[in-house]
Amino acid sequence: MTDTPKILLADHLKTLKLPTFLREYEKLGRQCAAEGRDHIQFLARLVELELIDRERRMIERRIKAAKFPATKSLLWLPPVMQEVFDPIGM
Repeated sequence: MTDTPKILLADHLKTLKLPTFLREYEKLGRQCAAEGRDHIQFLARLVELELIDRERRMIERRIKAAKFPATKSLLWLPPVMQEVFDPIGM
């Protein structure tokens, strides 16, 4: 058997920008076959994984774009205000 269909599928999934499909379709296909699931359930699960991964990456990009400081400190506040907000000094 030739690998042409796999190569074409991989190329199409890259073109469509579906990295989770590309990464998970074989493993999920075997799992669904072993569990007796039909093609609709297989596709639904594959789409769900893609959506979850896209949402995770979107959140990561937004956090990175926000450029939050690595550490937070109250040292920029005047000393009087630092005492008010210092939970340890209570």
